This record gives sequence, C-alpha cells and structure tokens, in this order.
Amino acid sequence: MTLQETIINDLIDEDIVKFKEEGHFTFASGIQSPIYTDLRQTISFPKTRRAITQALAKLVTTHYPETTVIAGVATAGIPQAALVAEELDLPMVYVRSKPKDHGTKSQIEGVIRKDDRVLLIDDLISTGGSVLKAAKAVLAADYQVSGVLSIFSYGFPDAEQNFAEAGLTFESVITYSALLSSYQKRTGLSVEKVASFQSWHENPWNWQG
Repeated sequence: MTLQETIINDLIDEDIVKFKEEGHFTFASGIQSPIYTDLRQTISFPKTRRAITQALAKLVTTHYPETTVIAGVATAGIPQAALVAEELDLPMVYVRSKPKDHGTKSQIEGVIRKDDRVLLIDDLISTGGSVLKAAKAVLAADYQVSGVLSIFSYGFPDAEQNFAEAGLTFESVITYSALLSSYQKRTGLSVEKVASFQSWHENPWNWQG
C-alpha cells in the first residue's frame, strides 16, 4: 500500500472525509457537494499526522527542492507547515489572512531573507483563493515563492486557471479522483453514484445530487 493510500484510508476511517450518498453538504461558497473534508482534525491523529508530514515533505524535495522556507497559510496550514519544516530542518513562517492591526502590522510572521524561496502549505485547495492570497502577500513583500502544497485538492478547473494566472504551481498529496476511487473500493459505492460524484467534480456549481 502506498503512503497516499494509507492516508486516504486513515481519513475515511477517522471520519475526516465524508461522502454523503443521499443528499449533500453545502459549502460556504454555496456549492452543493457530496463530499466534506475537515483536514484540521488530522493533527489529532498521530499516525495520520506523521504520514501526511512525510508525504508533504517528499513533495517538497521532489517538486520544489530549491525551497528554503516553509510557510503556513493561516490557520489550517500552520500546523502542517510546522511539521514539514521540522521534518526537513527548514525555517518556518506563517502568513495571516490580512495584516494585523497592531504592533508591526505585519502579515507575514517569521524571518524571510531576500534570497529565500518560500513554499506555502495549506490543508486543501478548492479554487485556490486563500493560498494564492497568501502567496501574493509574500510576493508583495518582495520575496520569492517556489510553489504551493496541500494535503488535498478538489482538482477544480477554477484552481488550475487561478494558479496559471498567478504564475504559480501546486502539488497535493491526495486528489479527488484518488479519494473517490479508494472510497468506492472500500464501500462498494454503486457505479451510478460514482458517476454522479464524478460529474460533481467536473461541474460543482451545477451538480444535482
């Protein structure tokens, strides 16, 4: 079993990832979804937490070996970034959603030097809005961004477009297609439901569950 498969199985077993075979979840954006992920919970499960740290660290060394600083996106990306920075023995910073309104009024907490290459980590990517906002804050401060990582990506076309427009790339430990495939194998999800969940992935705004 691969590390990715182990993590997916853990997420399903720990009820961190939920598929709703009848009805739907509603995202804050208004999207009606058959899946809900609460990856913040992963920090409470040592075995899963360790596997995710190893998988993210491997993505850094494989795809972004030039990285010299790990940055967590507030708030869900902060613990993941701390764990990966420790694993790779690299400096860590975190990026607030907006500058603080007191003291130094900084948006980036921690030390970055001008020749550093900053890699940002968030828990999941849907459209990429929050992590790209953090990346823009790093770039606006005149630092370099090597790329973006997440535990999970929905793989929406919107994200691909938004990252392309920002001139950045991203990698994820788990993709929606891999997650759905594992869930189907584990639960015997019907062919019809698999097709429905795949159609949601292709056009989430107009999906009828």
